[in-house]
Amino acid sequence: MNADLVILNAKVRTMDPANPAGQAVAIFGNRIAAVGSTADIRTLAGRSTRTIDAGGQLVLPGFNDAHVHFLMGGFQLANVDLRDAKSPQEFAERIARFSEKVPTGQWILGGEWDHERWPGAPLPTKEWIDAATPNNPVFVSRLDGHMALANSAALRLAGVTRATSEVDAGMIVRDGAGEPTGLLKDAAMSYVEKIIPDNTFEKKLTAARAATDYAASLGVTSVQDMSTGADVGVFQKLLESGQLKTRIYGLTPLSRWERLGNTGIRAPFGNDMLRIGGLKAFSDGSLGSSTALFFEPYTDTPDTCGLPGPDMFPEGMLLKRVLAADRAGLQVFIHAIGDRANEQILNVYREVAAANGPRDRRFRIEHAQHLRSSEIPRFGREHVIASMQPYHAIDDGRWCQQRIGKERCQGTYAFRSLLETGATLAFGSDWTVAPLDPMTGVYAAVTRRTLDGKHPAGWFPEQKLTVEETVCAYTIGSAYAEFADHIKGTITPGKLADLVMLDRDIFEIDPGEILNTRVMATVADGRVVYGR
Repeated sequence: MNADLVILNAKVRTMDPANPAGQAVAIFGNRIAAVGSTADIRTLAGRSTRTIDAGGQLVLPGFNDAHVHFLMGGFQLANVDLRDAKSPQEFAERIARFSEKVPTGQWILGGEWDHERWPGAPLPTKEWIDAATPNNPVFVSRLDGHMALANSAALRLAGVTRATSEVDAGMIVRDGAGEPTGLLKDAAMSYVEKIIPDNTFEKKLTAARAATDYAASLGVTSVQDMSTGADVGVFQKLLESGQLKTRIYGLTPLSRWERLGNTGIRAPFGNDMLRIGGLKAFSDGSLGSSTALFFEPYTDTPDTCGLPGPDMFPEGMLLKRVLAADRAGLQVFIHAIGDRANEQILNVYREVAAANGPRDRRFRIEHAQHLRSSEIPRFGREHVIASMQPYHAIDDGRWCQQRIGKERCQGTYAFRSLLETGATLAFGSDWTVAPLDPMTGVYAAVTRRTLDGKHPAGWFPEQKLTVEETVCAYTIGSAYAEFADHIKGTITPGKLADLVMLDRDIFEIDPGEILNTRVMATVADGRVVYGR
């Protein structure tokens, strides 16, 4: 049979140790048919075969982002963007300009602000934006999603006043007089979140379409979506209409595990494009919000060690849920940032594995950000996947040391140490917390150069990875982390035809140039879904 698509004259890096390189690829339907020389693959092309001449450019397996918030990312593409605002003034001005474009009464959402970019790193208050937004409730989150700023209009609608009670796993930030400043941390954000009008199905569909188009433009052909929840039908609708360009493994909150468990579904369930069966929980907050949970107090705020996550309440409930979900054959993902949170989750996983007996469960810790040396070998020894986001290392590295001190930073994003002790690394972005572009993640893992330019040789450079190791974590490592390494992650005959063509060879260029690399073409499920 003739191939449906052939890519010729390429530098093919298959990430398959059995056949690591080639010049050309043939695709039949949605599968890789052959990898070989241009001369050999050319013989598989017929009159109706689509031919792409790569002109010597690099071809890799499609990137598999192991940790995203996909629908949220689609919405953020149309929301107010505060990520690179460089000062409180710019933060306020962007919200003011955005408010001029929206109808009276409409919520202003999004944000992704980072106060660590601002001189002195002050936390925002409602007074910064109240004058410009008297008729629109505002709720804009920090880029890590663990704190958000509400204006006075939003606080009034939510009924948040100085008399409002604190909640477990959250904090209402208050001024010296006890008045809310507008800043809400972790579980306290729910006061406002629960009154924001739900998006309609059509709005979600628009956001999902924007997200999958954007992913295709960056060579991302698979994502593991931490926030799918009940919105799997949105992606199903896109799939039915032929508009879904991204394979999705969608997660449900661990607290609702019985919705899946009682059906008898085991992980992963679905087809090659859309699957469910994973469960997500939180053991703590974030470093940027000072809510990541540590054994010792923060260096810059010694009155706190952080906050336990909402799934840690009531005490003992997390273990009970993980035991039951694992027994039902579902896959468990738990967010852990601080060293104490990571140790607690490793202990939970060890206890559950011992109680429920041997099976291929592929437990995951999302972020695995700050680790003591005693915990690092446990990931490999106890078969816990480290699902990590390299960009956070060069972002947080600007200010991490002042927050937790140099000694604790030695175990921050310990890519090399984890890999050398036998752990499986699965790389992703945490979009919208960080950019979706895999090139930013590859650059971060290989160089560890912080965004402020202060560590040109790398921040804790002993933890750098090679390009080969990093791309493996973004492809076959991420595929393994979702029980899909048998069908994707490498360019191997019989596997799914997900490929990306880049405009330069990231294995050969100066690592500093990786950030300038652009996608020339993306193939997903055997179709060209993006091309320059």
